[in-house]
Amino acid sequence: MGLVLFTYSPNSGKERNTMHYVTAKGILSPKNGMNLYRGCSHGCIYCDSRSRCYHMEYDFEDIEVKENAVELLAHALSHKRKKCMIGTGSMTDPYIPLEMKIGNVRKALQVVYEQGFGFTIITKSDRILRDLDLLQKINEKTKCVVQMTLTTCDEELCRKIEPNVSTTKERFEVLKRFRDAGIPTVVWLSPVLPFINDTEENISGILEMCVEAKVYGILCFGMGLTLREGNREYFYQQLDRLFPQLKERYIRTFGNRYMVESPESSRLMNLFRRKCSQGGLIHNNEQIFEYLQTFEKKEDRQLSLLDLDQWHC
Repeated sequence: MGLVLFTYSPNSGKERNTMHYVTAKGILSPKNGMNLYRGCSHGCIYCDSRSRCYHMEYDFEDIEVKENAVELLAHALSHKRKKCMIGTGSMTDPYIPLEMKIGNVRKALQVVYEQGFGFTIITKSDRILRDLDLLQKINEKTKCVVQMTLTTCDEELCRKIEPNVSTTKERFEVLKRFRDAGIPTVVWLSPVLPFINDTEENISGILEMCVEAKVYGILCFGMGLTLREGNREYFYQQLDRLFPQLKERYIRTFGNRYMVESPESSRLMNLFRRKCSQGGLIHNNEQIFEYLQTFEKKEDRQLSLLDLDQWHC
């Protein structure tokens, strides 16, 4: 295991972080998800991945790099009996600043493309545009879906709660770039922080962006967030720093609940459903997850249509 220092310049200014290498035994989960990195330097105040149940035995900003990840992926895909969708980003944003130096995501994309698998990725970073060419190639052959998290349409608030990552406006531009490239997108409207971004103005603003960007659908798990050991303590520390006295209101209102639901939840969910229906946005979580998990091979479909035309001739 090696320890390396590196410097990057996120939105909030220069910070110094560490990374270390590990040799992984496997790369794909039973549902074909993977994490090329563990830990994150984006600094989102609500991040569930800080929770102690994930057993990260080092600082969250100390990035774990799986030095053999790409080789493991190539081996795993070559031994798959059926093609499928491969996913990444559920635990750690793949486009942390370190990725621009190491390039594991781009290398993995090349493997996925060469072996003919589909791909879906979750991020909050406009660094994904570096790999637009490969994502287009995958989408031309099979299916590629880009998933983007949006939490607030207020740029100033975004810089507070997600300090070291692309702002909402920058992510919105990314969604439009993928729209223009013909690559489908899905938005995660999550989390909704009680007393911070749980407003009609915010939900409506995000949905208007989604309509303009012509996203395939929006994943929403209610108007709230989850807090458990590890991420609760960090979240409260950040509330003390950014929103004085709000922590005490959280404790009075929610105690030690795991599910922290906005008092405005019912009204905001009704607004969410109504706006999605009006804008033609799919908002059934099960339907969206089924879409994300369904592999498509476009070359076969095009060939079948060609054969059918020839048969009619």
